[in-house]
Amino acid sequence: MRTADLPSFAPLSGTAQADAAVIGSGIVGLSTAWELARMGLSVVVLEADRLAGGVTGHTTGKVTALHTAVYDTLRTDHGQDTARRYAASQSAALRHIVDVAAELGIDCELEERPAFTYSRDPEGVAALRAEAEAARAAGLSASFVTATGLPFPVAGAVRVEDQAQFHPLKYLRGLVDDIVAHGGHIHEGTRVTALDDGDPCRLTTDSGATVTARHVVVATHHPVFDHALLTARLTQHRDLVIAGPLPAHLDPDGMYITEEGGKRSVRTAPLADGGRLLIVTGEAFTPGEGHDTEAGYARLQSWAEQHFPGVTITHRWAAQDNSVTDTLPLIGRLPGGGDHVYVATGFAGWGMTGGVLAATVIASLIGGEKDPWGGLYDPRRLGSALRSAPELLKAQWDTGKHFVKDRLDTLGDGTNGPVRSLRPGEGTVIRAAGKPCAVHRDDRGGLHAVSAVCTHLGCLVAFNNAERTWECPCHGSRFGVDGEVLQGPALGPLEQLDPGEL
Repeated sequence: MRTADLPSFAPLSGTAQADAAVIGSGIVGLSTAWELARMGLSVVVLEADRLAGGVTGHTTGKVTALHTAVYDTLRTDHGQDTARRYAASQSAALRHIVDVAAELGIDCELEERPAFTYSRDPEGVAALRAEAEAARAAGLSASFVTATGLPFPVAGAVRVEDQAQFHPLKYLRGLVDDIVAHGGHIHEGTRVTALDDGDPCRLTTDSGATVTARHVVVATHHPVFDHALLTARLTQHRDLVIAGPLPAHLDPDGMYITEEGGKRSVRTAPLADGGRLLIVTGEAFTPGEGHDTEAGYARLQSWAEQHFPGVTITHRWAAQDNSVTDTLPLIGRLPGGGDHVYVATGFAGWGMTGGVLAATVIASLIGGEKDPWGGLYDPRRLGSALRSAPELLKAQWDTGKHFVKDRLDTLGDGTNGPVRSLRPGEGTVIRAAGKPCAVHRDDRGGLHAVSAVCTHLGCLVAFNNAERTWECPCHGSRFGVDGEVLQGPALGPLEQLDPGEL
């Protein structure tokens, strides 16, 4: 985000009309807008905050069809044909990124690298062998190996050739320039708060500005307008990320991931001085479940310094992803949203290929063509959703548990001491005046109090001590300490309270 040099755009005011309105400016939104503008449609992109500043702005930028260990699962749960179509579609998205970057002359640090899913535990070898065979049967150039470029031994790994990595925001900068050149309009600081899915559709923003469009694409990571409760099929997780310069001779020459040890994902990126930027991801957790984020960062940094002793950690952040209970992302017409509202979500951490794939599918549907992947990702699918019923029921059980149990566990009246005992930088949820309150003490000792009830569907938020945010464990909404929405699906801020009354 610091090196992409993205342009700024004014908020929308008044009224606007377009063939297509795209809500969200991450890789899904901008890629879709680019596809539609290239088709000759008039396009308007509406971004609640900063261009590509959400999930896409916090990605590690892997462009690969090897998604940890997905192919054996797909083959087992959905059949060989589904696994083949999944591999073909993700690989096509990878090639599309390469082709578009070449066509537009985008210098986005695109590098070809092999991708690995590895295990250090000998007991994980059998599963990796099965995954390598399943990925190869699905059409990828996959093999099982025991040697990698990592600075430590592994028990085994799946290796897939001809994968890639890039600077995603430099790539999107090229798309933005081309969207504008083709007459598209982009507005930052424009949060869409209402959608009328008639013909034409009508969007209303928090400032009162409106957009009328024949087609609407909901590209907000988690669908903020969810008539059919796709939310019920989505689970949330956050990953911590650290990065820092690494001498070039220590580059592991590949992209690596394992689910062991709270997950570890490793890759490097080029630096201007000829060195590499080591990027390590891990310590996955569900937002809002009281995870000690500072301790997670400490573990991640210790792991990186132990295995890459030449690294100096200079940056840290977190990324959020959602997954679908039946494994496959949701791309296509929004169920219950009419014939002209489209959605893309559930990429399970693989949004670079998934987002570009989504753009090509949605553009095909808007253009009156058939879905190129035969409805594989159709949000209206029933068969695979029914087959994943146990996972769906577990997700709903977890949500219901949080809705009830978190209220029962909320601390007692604020006069009993929880607020007074808060140290600078800390936050807690208490019950005061009969309602749950989220209270934070800033570094200067000042108190900030907001309602602890998420404005999405009413679960209670919890405090993230490293990012200093309030997070909902049910559907992943995130809020600042003063209640402002940082990440949906919530559309409205947490109610502000008077800390003097606690």
